[in-house]
Amino acid sequence: MEIGGLIGFALNLDDGRVQVVAEGRRENCHRLLDWLRSGDTPGRVDGVTEIWDTPRGGYDGFAIR
Repeated sequence: MEIGGLIGFALNLDDGRVQVVAEGRRENCHRLLDWLRSGDTPGRVDGVTEIWDTPRGGYDGFAIR
């Protein structure tokens, strides 16, 4: 699935969780959250925790780290 207009990154953490930082239009961020909760992701998602904050910028696109 591609959600246009988002910048940021996804990072595998040592404890098995994945950290996703995404900036973009609010509706695109909500689409990303809906997708992560849908069960149609490439990996298993057991839970999603949302933290909303002021965009900080500094990303050139969306990267897998």
